[in-house]
Amino acid sequence: MSTTAIVFALVGALMVGFSAYSVFARAEFVVGPLAEYGVPESIWTFLGVAKAAGAVGLVVGIFVPLIGVAAAVGIALYFAGAVITTFRAKAYAHAVFPVMYAAPAVVALTLGFSG
Repeated sequence: MSTTAIVFALVGALMVGFSAYSVFARAEFVVGPLAEYGVPESIWTFLGVAKAAGAVGLVVGIFVPLIGVAAAVGIALYFAGAVITTFRAKAYAHAVFPVMYAAPAVVALTLGFSG
């Protein structure tokens, strides 16, 4: 795995980990839009767990490439769903935020989690 891919995997893990923490802490800048978009509060914890698992997976993926690939794909799909959610809520200007969170994981995946 290249140094660049490792850096992107770690940056992605930090960003997605922060996003997970923000859900767990019920930070207003995260849960406010979730409520506005109509995402049921009953699944917010699950969303945080999914993000946390993705963040851990990116770090583990540095040492176990298959885990990194799975984590990066999962993060990309998760945030693609977030983009769709913002579009369904007609909050088009907010779609850039999930893309920003997914980008480092997608770059790490593109650069490769293999030697």
